[in-house]
Amino acid sequence: MVKEQVEIQRDQERRGDRNLTWDDIQKMKYTWRVAQELMRIIPPVFGSFRKAVNDTSFGGFDIPKGWQVFWSACNTHMDKDIFANPMEFDPSRFETNLPTPIPPYAYIPFGGGQHSCLGNEFARVETLITMHKLVTMYEWSLIHPNEVITRQPMPYPSMGLPIKVKLISTKA
Repeated sequence: MVKEQVEIQRDQERRGDRNLTWDDIQKMKYTWRVAQELMRIIPPVFGSFRKAVNDTSFGGFDIPKGWQVFWSACNTHMDKDIFANPMEFDPSRFETNLPTPIPPYAYIPFGGGQHSCLGNEFARVETLITMHKLVTMYEWSLIHPNEVITRQPMPYPSMGLPIKVKLISTKA
């Protein structure tokens, strides 16, 4: 990801323009896969309630029409039957043309179907710009590199994930 961002920064310098362009953002393919993997591990929304519109059954349980059902993004995103080695950080899960694509509604950081977040593309652009600035303007490191991540129910760093940040450039 750093290599991709440094190359975009070099392109900016060649152009003599420090502002990110739409073309720059479209070049951030690996960076977006990193962001997607982060959202798989730590979804922006924990889950939501939905109302059953018909009598149905799921996993051997009857769900009457009108009942509230809670879906959890974390449980789906960490399901080993959907994502091999779900505890591993692996941005390649989101490459295009995978032999086994991610099933519909299995990766839902912004909801799905008619309940998808209207701002998901805006969030994508904001995320990529923020990641570009973090990588090209700052040097940062973990204070406790071996900190344990717990789940309560979302992933949470046991020591609060303190980091050391140093400004290295104002040219991003």
